[in-house]
Amino acid sequence: MTATRIEGKEVAGALKARVRDAAAQLKAAHGITVGLGVILVGEDPASQVYVRNKGIAAREAGLHAVEIKLPASASEAEVLAEVKKLNADPTVHGFLVQFPTPPQVRQTSVIDAIDPAKDVDGLTATNAGLLVSAREGLVSCTPAGALMMVKQARGADLAGLDAVVIGRSILVGRPMAQLLINESCTVTTAHSKTRDLPALCRRADILVAAIGKANFVRGDWVKPGATVIDVGINRIDAGEGKTRLVGDVAYAEAAEIAGAITPVPGGVGLMTVACLLRNAVIAACRQTNLPVPSGL
Repeated sequence: MTATRIEGKEVAGALKARVRDAAAQLKAAHGITVGLGVILVGEDPASQVYVRNKGIAAREAGLHAVEIKLPASASEAEVLAEVKKLNADPTVHGFLVQFPTPPQVRQTSVIDAIDPAKDVDGLTATNAGLLVSAREGLVSCTPAGALMMVKQARGADLAGLDAVVIGRSILVGRPMAQLLINESCTVTTAHSKTRDLPALCRRADILVAAIGKANFVRGDWVKPGATVIDVGINRIDAGEGKTRLVGDVAYAEAAEIAGAITPVPGGVGLMTVACLLRNAVIAACRQTNLPVPSGL
């Protein structure tokens, strides 16, 4: 068996097209231009690339992109002041602070300061609670995109399937598990204290790896025909002074066993920005008491 590749470019491209149509509809029918903001603190090269790509994607989708850049020396109070401004700005319907921030700026303080209605990263306690309660909120972008990719492979009805999520971070692991629970899957969250992880993974119809360890999940951990979602992005030595990106799953091994699998790069990562744009449109609709356009 050779697994079907779940191509992020294809799924993300389709979602971006729907977002673009929804944004155009809001503007044409109601005069609303969806605003998406990003606060970048410092000059981390990876963060700069992410922020630039988010801005490009937002503008391509017809959104108003706001980028606020602060020096690495910025105090927590200065960052929170910018958060307060975006909370109050009616032209910005959703925003995020790009993490990681410098050590003097506590991530928890930043998250707690964001208006949950504008929390397009889905990290506030309010949105996490809404997800656990199976109520409408803004869902963290990477797990939301991962779920779309699962459905691309297996169809919309996931009820009764066994799922294992490796990782319990607030950004991916925990919301991913909750999304699958809300789809009526039987879900196990695995982590560094889990006993006999390979045996646990072999039971999974849906296996999600989100731990940040290169090639950690081996092919013989995968149940035949399973859907494998690899959230990991790890840079490893490729020889001759070069590096390459790999996921948390040993792709070549797993692809021989799985029914469907996401590649790295070219998989879940492409969905994250698309879901960020989606969240911005959803936030704009809710803030203006308009229905969310169908297809989002």
